[in-house]
Amino acid sequence: MARAVTPARKTVNTAAAWIVALIIFFPILWTILTSFKPEPVAVASPPVFLNFDWSFDNYRTVIQQRGYGQFFWNSVVIAFGSTILGMIIAIPAAWAMAFVHGPRTKDLLMWMLSTKMMPAAGVLVPIYLIAVYFKMLDTQILLTVVLMLMNLPIIIWMLYTYFREIPVDILEAARMDGATLFNEIVYVLTPMAVPGIASTLLLNVILAWNESFWTLNLTAFNAAPLTKFIAGFSSPQGLFYAKLSAASVMAFLPILILGWFSQKQLVRGLTFGAVK
Repeated sequence: MARAVTPARKTVNTAAAWIVALIIFFPILWTILTSFKPEPVAVASPPVFLNFDWSFDNYRTVIQQRGYGQFFWNSVVIAFGSTILGMIIAIPAAWAMAFVHGPRTKDLLMWMLSTKMMPAAGVLVPIYLIAVYFKMLDTQILLTVVLMLMNLPIIIWMLYTYFREIPVDILEAARMDGATLFNEIVYVLTPMAVPGIASTLLLNVILAWNESFWTLNLTAFNAAPLTKFIAGFSSPQGLFYAKLSAASVMAFLPILILGWFSQKQLVRGLTFGAVK
């Protein structure tokens, strides 16, 4: 029998949730406000919150002088390309581990996850030398492959968890009806795991979109995404807070909008199989 929640308890819980949400959201709000300030106001002490002359000059400077469009396109290609390539590899791998698993499957999964615990700087030099040898430095292909490899363990782990919640009897029925391995994965398994696949895809697009270590070290300009674009506002001449804030808003706004419209699918996928 469920416990009754009193109105007072509900009010306290709601107020606490709002306070925590506002604390988490405040840095984003401050960045948005700073992006509309002139540079002197952005660095004023004490800080100016709302009492300033709002201006879009920082956004105009970012768009016109820094080539925002090229950086944005590189981010789209790298983030979605690495995620889609990872999904193509991870879906068959997760299927094999979920339905044809052996006694060492859990060990293999733990080994894959352990690769994410290694500092990225530990493999920077060999990857950099390989990129130089094959003349792929500062290319979209290089970053797409590298980010796919970096996020592949997470993709496989998430898909494996979702696939394990699908009844094996359904797949066996498909095999009895003459479904080939390809048909089983594409036409039976994948549609049933759409919530999990969608949440995995969205999460890894966000991870790839926000990646900065590899983009800063493996790109110069041609394949530089928005993370490199933002770093360009820190220079020996100083840190331009207002323009940096405008560039940051223009970098996180597309992925924020994507997450907003995909939140139902994301929540559904993350809770897939949670209730028996």
